[in-house]
Amino acid sequence: MRRTRGGWVRDNGLLLACVCLFAVFFAGMVVTGAKTYNAEEHAHGSRESVSVIGYLRTGDFVEATFENWESEFLQMGMYVVLTAFLFQRGSSESKPIDTDAPQDRDPHSVPITPKTPWPVRHGGAALTVYEHSLAIAFFVLFFASWALHAVGGVAAYNDEASQHGEAAISVWRYLTTSQFWFESMQNWQSEFVAVAAIVGLSVFLRQRGSPESKPVDDPHRDTSA
Repeated sequence: MRRTRGGWVRDNGLLLACVCLFAVFFAGMVVTGAKTYNAEEHAHGSRESVSVIGYLRTGDFVEATFENWESEFLQMGMYVVLTAFLFQRGSSESKPIDTDAPQDRDPHSVPITPKTPWPVRHGGAALTVYEHSLAIAFFVLFFASWALHAVGGVAAYNDEASQHGEAAISVWRYLTTSQFWFESMQNWQSEFVAVAAIVGLSVFLRQRGSPESKPVDDPHRDTSA
């Protein structure tokens, strides 16, 4: 068996790079978020400041974090589902229109080997769930993030309300406010305009070496994923 040069790091470079970039930007968000939070509190007459660790327990941090995460997981979950059924002629993000796609292969009829995933070998309910496990995972993450957005959002909302002498509200009441849905939809719309951009632009534009692009010399009407 031929070994690839670079070993484990090369084999997992894309995931490692994304995780590292996430860590850098997340740390930057926490540090700058804490400074912004303290500045706003001081502007409202508070003399106290929270530490970076203390900021992680505030509603502002929880809301800001999961408000963004929910939109990302919604985008990916919907994209996984929509690309299973819908097509875009010429896009590298679409399954082929005129030929069968390997993603549509019936797992009940494939040869079983030792490397076949366990749910496929087992069959039954395990296979049924496994067939849709990617979309399920993204929607579970979406709803979990959506709920945490609501919890963090109501804490931030009540904190601001108390500074103005107003009564606190429950999470359920916060879910009916225009502020909560504005926070959600301002992120949701941006995710789908980004998806529309990659679907449409990949019809005509190329990036050599990227699996998100068709080969540079492919005609515009050629469709592939």
